[in-house]
Amino acid sequence: MAAEQSFDVYRLPEEHEAIREAVREVCAAKVAPHATEADETGEFPKASYDALRAADFHAPHVPVEYGGAGADALATAIVIEEVARACASSSLIPAVNKLGTMPLLLAGSEELKRTYLTPVASGDAMFSYCLSEPEAGSDAASMTTKAVRDGDHWVLNGVKRWITNAGVSEFYTVFAVTDPTARSRGISAFVVEKSDPGVSFGAPEKKLGIKGSPTREVYLDNVRIPADRMIGAEGTGFATAMKTLDHTRVTIAAQAIGIAQGALDYAKGYVQERKQFGKAVAEFQGIQFMLADMGMKLEAARQLTYAAAGKSERGDADLTYFGAAAKCFASDAAMEITTDAVQLLGGYGYTRDYPVERMMRDAKITQIYEGTNQVQRIVMARQLLKG
Repeated sequence: MAAEQSFDVYRLPEEHEAIREAVREVCAAKVAPHATEADETGEFPKASYDALRAADFHAPHVPVEYGGAGADALATAIVIEEVARACASSSLIPAVNKLGTMPLLLAGSEELKRTYLTPVASGDAMFSYCLSEPEAGSDAASMTTKAVRDGDHWVLNGVKRWITNAGVSEFYTVFAVTDPTARSRGISAFVVEKSDPGVSFGAPEKKLGIKGSPTREVYLDNVRIPADRMIGAEGTGFATAMKTLDHTRVTIAAQAIGIAQGALDYAKGYVQERKQFGKAVAEFQGIQFMLADMGMKLEAARQLTYAAAGKSERGDADLTYFGAAAKCFASDAAMEITTDAVQLLGGYGYTRDYPVERMMRDAKITQIYEGTNQVQRIVMARQLLKG
């Protein structure tokens, strides 16, 4: 039937498929070759950043009016997915640039956006997000970092923990208490620059995975910043932080499916080449069932993630539910798929000579950051019970 050809419902638009092809090409040539080294050395993959920057994939979400590519939420998710397929650490470049700048896009003044989004778009700076603290992880509203007004300035004091790309990023969205009596309604958001006096960083964390993306504490010691660096109105910071996560949980879901796709692709190739009992391992039904389950879970995760990305772009009322669901489902699926990929390679899967053990280690964090999957289930349940 000719009519079938024009039925585009549940099919990616051509421009999104073109973006995938373009990112995959860049990643195959210039990102994937550095993935093992970044994992082994624990150093930020500068060459991968340069390649993404040259192709405008380092912060694709920044609107055109600030010099960015103006990619929509689905296109940005596809970029992150494809980078993660090659190197999970490198996928945190576009992902964390979006995380750090989303509060400005949601609530920042025009002047703030122009000042800080423009250098991110050009690739001259990266942007990190400082919400968590040593004693305020899942319970972010219990943060103790304080901002005190002093004339036309604010003075910040406190410690932020688990800050992705800390030390490499030039700019930081920092959440701090401006009214200690108001709990979550007493939290405000600020832009802090790496060069501000009083800003320093802890030693890099020694992590299980994503080793090429530095994670460090950020110390704020009497950091004095102009009052116009507040993002949105005083007391709206926590609401902005939560709205940000509704959008960026979609990017973590995209990262998870990218990691899982990389593991499935490698395992598929391996089982077709590896011979045991006189035939390719892929010919055994037990192996085929494993592959079928991996592929099925991955595609279910991808469809949920893309649906959530569409809701993120439109700002749908049910984004909170879909963002949490996509992040939770995709990260759980990624952990299962990468673990099965290690199993499919047998003893070789357990060695660093093959990439699937790295992918398994990298996948784990997607179940933890931007809200643990236990927190995601709380978020989803609350949304369901509201209805």
